[in-house]
Amino acid sequence: MKHIKKVIMKEIKNEQRRQLLKGSLLAVSATALVSGRVIASDVRPEAPTLASYKPVFFKEDEWRFILAACDRLIPADETGSGALDTNVPVFIDLQMDGDFGNAVDWYMKPPFIETIPELGYQSPLTPAQTYRLGIAATDKYCQSAHGKLFRDLTPEQQDEVLTKLEKGNVPADDVSTAQFFSFLLQNTKEGFFADPIHGGNRRMESWKMIGFPGARASFKEWVDQNDVAYPLGPVSISGERG
Repeated sequence: MKHIKKVIMKEIKNEQRRQLLKGSLLAVSATALVSGRVIASDVRPEAPTLASYKPVFFKEDEWRFILAACDRLIPADETGSGALDTNVPVFIDLQMDGDFGNAVDWYMKPPFIETIPELGYQSPLTPAQTYRLGIAATDKYCQSAHGKLFRDLTPEQQDEVLTKLEKGNVPADDVSTAQFFSFLLQNTKEGFFADPIHGGNRRMESWKMIGFPGARASFKEWVDQNDVAYPLGPVSISGERG
């Protein structure tokens, strides 16, 4: 498994700042223009810390797995905050309890076949079910191979297990562990970079790290200023300012 945070940062650095800023013009802003001033609407309170958050979907053992796995996928390092600092596990927990986790608007009827990704999701399991079974299968493998649950392994052992998950080499009879890892990685990246209104990206730390302005109403004078740091900081959909 490649170091996800370094891969993400490399991808971002390879993009032109102009494209990053132009793309964010499509973001929906929860602000109102009154008398020429931008007034934030429905400003949300400070996001809870992980220590104070009570999961709505994950059970205690599952939650501890998610904390450990997210910490390995996007650890805090010299480039900035990591998944735990930015409440990524909160984002995933809320997703599993919502429409995505329950595949509310997915086509979930058989037959399910092994085919190319372009033909869509091929499993009778919802993402929430995949997480539940995937965590159980991974912890069962860790107990067998290392005599410990995933959360209690060394960071190096955890990386080894995540690599096996990515390759589908963790055995399971009732779930694709490769699909489980795919969801886990996808949701971890989403929670790190999505608007804080969805539960992750606490204090917009990832946006600050990459210089993303968020849902600001206007910054067109900066679009053509390549390689110049945006000085005002990000704004979330709810009006929170970074």
